[in-house]
Amino acid sequence: MAEINREDVVHLARLAHIDMGDAELDRMAGELAVIVDAVKAVSAVAGDDVPATSHPIPLSNVFREDVVGHTLTAEQALSGAPDSEDGRFKVPAILDEE
Repeated sequence: MAEINREDVVHLARLAHIDMGDAELDRMAGELAVIVDAVKAVSAVAGDDVPATSHPIPLSNVFREDVVGHTLTAEQALSGAPDSEDGRFKVPAILDEE
């Protein structure tokens, strides 16, 4: 079992500005020890020939060709607008500015 004791947890809690009760400190010491042991076990198995991974299977992005398709003219786009002005969509003002 890892060498994590109650005093270590008190120190970490103080650094993180976390108030913990006596029962929480004792429980957390045990939980942190288990976590440290698990990390040690993984570190022992992972050698220099094992690459670091973030996923169990390789991932790759799939990109498509960026091709311009059918586009609307300004008149077509504005034809469904509730209000327009000077070739632009007109929307209600949200600020008290002119």
